Amino acid sequence: MRPFTIESEEGRREWRAMLLALEQRVVLADKHSGMLADELSDYLFARSTGHIGSLMTLINRGCQRAVRTGAERLSRDLLDRVRNDEASEAARLELEAALEKRRLTSRPRSRRHGAA
Repeated sequence: MRPFTIESEEGRREWRAMLLALEQRVVLADKHSGMLADELSDYLFARSTGHIGSLMTLINRGCQRAVRTGAERLSRDLLDRVRNDEASEAARLELEAALEKRRLTSRPRSRRHGAA
């Protein structure tokens, strides 16, 4: 399967749809709407570099850690302590820099301007 991309509006919408679908399936006591798709979108893209396998590994390991620690939710702080596959970790720093400088975003334009 090809990796997700966020260079186009269509790509950003596909990424968001994936995160919304995953969000519905996360079973944690303190999960909430927008936990993945709104709060962690850019972060999850940087950590997974758009690869579904890397994203699923990170989410699964994050959920396991959230249960073990009693956090019962996914956050950047918790996920920062979760190791992901080597390929994603190697590409992470460059991608995070672009996201932090707002040269790139994973959020569709309509979401960033308050529309649903």
